[in-house]
Amino acid sequence: MFLLQANTTSIISVADLQLIAPELILTACACVALVMEVILPYRKSKLTAYFSLVGVALAFISLAVQWWYIGNALPFDGFYGMVRIDGFALLFKAIFLIAAALAIGLSTRFLDIEGEQHGEYYSLILFATVGMMFIACGYDLISLYISLELMALTFYVLVAFTKREKKSNEAAMKYFLLGAFSSGVLLYGMSLLYGIAGSTNIGDIGNSVSTLVPRIQGALQAAAGTGGLPDQIAGLRPLLLLAMIALSAGLFFKVAAVPFHMWAPDVYEGAPTSVTAFLSTGSKAASFALYWRIFSVALEGMRADWAPLLGLVAAITIMVGNWAAVTQENSKRLLAYSSISNAGYLLLGLIAGNLYGYLGLIIYLFVYTLMNMGAFGVIISLRRRGIIGDNVDDLTGLGQKAPFMAAMMAIFMLSLGGLPMTGGFIGKYFLFGGLIQRGAADGKQWYYWLAGWAILNTVVSFYYYVRFIKVMYLGDRIADNRPLALSPALQTALVVSVIGIIALGIYPQPFIKLAQDLLGPLNL
Repeated sequence: MFLLQANTTSIISVADLQLIAPELILTACACVALVMEVILPYRKSKLTAYFSLVGVALAFISLAVQWWYIGNALPFDGFYGMVRIDGFALLFKAIFLIAAALAIGLSTRFLDIEGEQHGEYYSLILFATVGMMFIACGYDLISLYISLELMALTFYVLVAFTKREKKSNEAAMKYFLLGAFSSGVLLYGMSLLYGIAGSTNIGDIGNSVSTLVPRIQGALQAAAGTGGLPDQIAGLRPLLLLAMIALSAGLFFKVAAVPFHMWAPDVYEGAPTSVTAFLSTGSKAASFALYWRIFSVALEGMRADWAPLLGLVAAITIMVGNWAAVTQENSKRLLAYSSISNAGYLLLGLIAGNLYGYLGLIIYLFVYTLMNMGAFGVIISLRRRGIIGDNVDDLTGLGQKAPFMAAMMAIFMLSLGGLPMTGGFIGKYFLFGGLIQRGAADGKQWYYWLAGWAILNTVVSFYYYVRFIKVMYLGDRIADNRPLALSPALQTALVVSVIGIIALGIYPQPFIKLAQDLLGPLNL
């Protein structure tokens, strides 16, 4: 049983360590995976992948046990307030572990074809997952930033993992340089928040900002009435706005939102396909977890300032991502622009800021993980010696050559578009519904306009998603007559993704109920 009473005589109590048990398991497995790479011969390196899957499974079991024992006591803080385990953290950690397991499953065959089957690859995936999980439960600016950098540094290496590919090296360099710049901007915003609030704790910052905002407004009104200069309190408003803008800019890069989105198509195309799948799902989900912690907790008192900003960026991001994807011929670049548009949809959940919006954020991130992992898994299955398989036309005739694979790809694309009876529809339903509810509560029309704009662009997105289906079933030739060779891990990953999407689309009530129960203590 979990020890809920901290031992005040020690620096770190057993209860604190139990709060991060899943992360400790993954860290230990990542270190063992590095040792296995040295011990095992090259042809046996794939055993490291299966060992990593066992580690992910153990971490998931630990997470379930953690929820079972402390689910009624949420939220629960540890490490002097630097870590908070609540329903939001548990849900996001589950998404990260699922993404890691699917990424490992997709990677086994891809690395065999590329001749890059090395144990450190799987170790890097586990370390990246550890960083993501600490982002989900981090409740302090210091712990959040360190976790973000742990995730980012591992992805820099993963993007350049195929060292003999020039595109991979170029993509890694672009990602590293732009990522370093965005991290600096984000850190600057965090330093401003610390200077204003006098604390790095997210909750303390939220209380300070919520107290300061009314005082600032009162000071500005008093100064306007007397015609005098605003006092020292009113002078904090420019600093708060600068902190909000810096944090927004840094996080816009992490989620690939306009105008900080230009890295995504190049990096998605140049990175190894299995890394692209993990980058587009796990990294994006972790970035939105960080977004939620900072904006919905620390800056909740400034909602009137940042909600319109995020709304404008979301509207432009949705439009740019969808319309740019229409002209793409490379499937990885097309899915990169799709990822950009989906970042705009996910921002709607933060803008709504209510239970419906956060349910939509959780559900859509979970489904998006399954959809994107599945789509990239099909692209990986097309890869052969001498055949890259990254173009949309490489899917030509797949419906005749591999009907089951074509059907799965069709499901992934239709779900990405938001077709009813798929998981993508359920996620978008809650995202759009949360916006409409927020508009009714605040009495502001722009929420309705934003929801309508998002729905209109969802219709546009079907054009390029249906292109995949058209090529597979109506193409006049077969791109490659050789049968698809799938590894058992890749087959399992694809089947799990399809089952999850269909199950959530047809019978979403259990997942919705679980998410509501875990998000309930947050008093949304």
